Amino acid sequence: MKITGFETIPIQGRAMILKMFTDEGLVGYGEPMNYEHWRVVAQAVDDMAEYLVGKDPLQIEDHWQSMYRSSYSRSMPVLIGALSGIEMAMWDVFGKAVELPVWRLLGGSVRKRIRVYTGTGGTTPQQCAESAIKAVESGFNAVKMGASPRPVRFVDTPKVIDTMVSRVAAVREAVGDEVDIAIDLHRRLSPTMAAIVVKELEPLRPLFAEEPCHPENSEPLLMLSRSTTVPIATGERHLTRWGFREIIEREMCAILQPDIRHCGGMMELKKIAAMAEIHNMAIAPHNAAGPIGVAASLHVIATIPNLLICEGGHRRGEGLFETPLVFKDGFVELPTAPGLGVDMADEAIEKVRDETFRLRGMFRHQDDGSFADY
Repeated sequence: MKITGFETIPIQGRAMILKMFTDEGLVGYGEPMNYEHWRVVAQAVDDMAEYLVGKDPLQIEDHWQSMYRSSYSRSMPVLIGALSGIEMAMWDVFGKAVELPVWRLLGGSVRKRIRVYTGTGGTTPQQCAESAIKAVESGFNAVKMGASPRPVRFVDTPKVIDTMVSRVAAVREAVGDEVDIAIDLHRRLSPTMAAIVVKELEPLRPLFAEEPCHPENSEPLLMLSRSTTVPIATGERHLTRWGFREIIEREMCAILQPDIRHCGGMMELKKIAAMAEIHNMAIAPHNAAGPIGVAASLHVIATIPNLLICEGGHRRGEGLFETPLVFKDGFVELPTAPGLGVDMADEAIEKVRDETFRLRGMFRHQDDGSFADY
């Protein structure tokens, strides 16, 4: 079997579908990292295609190493994002070629189903509570919410702190103690404010506090992890096992959140999880874009022992996948179709195609107009 070409299609939800074609008629699907810069990622896929076309798609590890190591600068998010999507597509073709779901090729499952959570919205505490209740009523027993819908200063007022805490308190009161609440700090807080806010959140017993510090600022992450009883999570912006090495070796947090769309792909996620397992760290994959990434994550984390939970439980491919993921009682069932199980009709893809450009990730303080991290 030989690879004959690739196609990339940006879709709604800051996601991208990658299709890999072969001379035997098998089509592999993947999801590269997209967000705002889909054109750049698509070009990276085209560049890598010049190396891959004509080669055996089942030589996954060799292709990954060749493309990763041949780059002048290996840790470039656009390149790793493109590589991640291509690697997913190769695993998809592998599974289809042998008529098995990918999780069986990765060693078989260690669980019968996978617990998932969904994100909730709201600005006021009441709105946050109402959004969480809707999620629970739809079947989830774990949700994630943002700490603040607005920018936060390096050291902000007691009122701002109380407002953030009151949002989480309202959700806890609304859903009770049998539902887990994860809190996304979204690298929006300075290390100083993160320490203050996380300490205030301890009585509400969150599942974890996500991204309290910017990924380039790892030392405060360690200090915060050792100063609180709240499990600290991070990793959605880290690339490959080398990007996670220091965090794991120094045990700088409790939970790692690699994103399969730009951490390096399926096998790289499994390798990161294996490194974390040695240090008793849990894995909670980040999935904030399309359903292919969610499905690919499920195949990998079905096989790892140190899974906590997976994001993206509401992204099940309904209306897109020929066989959507099956959700019940807060869990997603293991896919049983060959490959990733994400085949879709071209007509369904065209309905969600979205080639618009939206620059996101920008906040400004209302009082002086200064820039703030999103």
